[in-house]
Amino acid sequence: MEPGGTGKEELLTQLRRGVLEYCVLALLRDGEQYGVELARRLGAADALTTSEGTLYPLLSRLRRRGLVSTEWRESPAGPPRRYYRLTPDGQSTLASFSAEWATFRRAVDQLMEGE
Repeated sequence: MEPGGTGKEELLTQLRRGVLEYCVLALLRDGEQYGVELARRLGAADALTTSEGTLYPLLSRLRRRGLVSTEWRESPAGPPRRYYRLTPDGQSTLASFSAEWATFRRAVDQLMEGE
């Protein structure tokens, strides 16, 4: 890292911070999941790997904002699990973000490619 520069991990942390909640909403778009499933799926995408210590507070914030709802269910193996699903407000928020993200991504790509 050069003096005054940003290390790779710090850069990824800053990028994740801005989009992680929308990535979680996107993962819930196709159906409900419990926290460990969400953490596993996020971890499968290199740049989105996050700890459960980050994920669960984020899920709590999404629930308080009415973007996800939860339901506890017994697990066939182990303790009960809390399942998360998108609410109508969560679906609307995700749709708005998706539209803005496409525009934002194109603008950043144009700048980075020097167009």
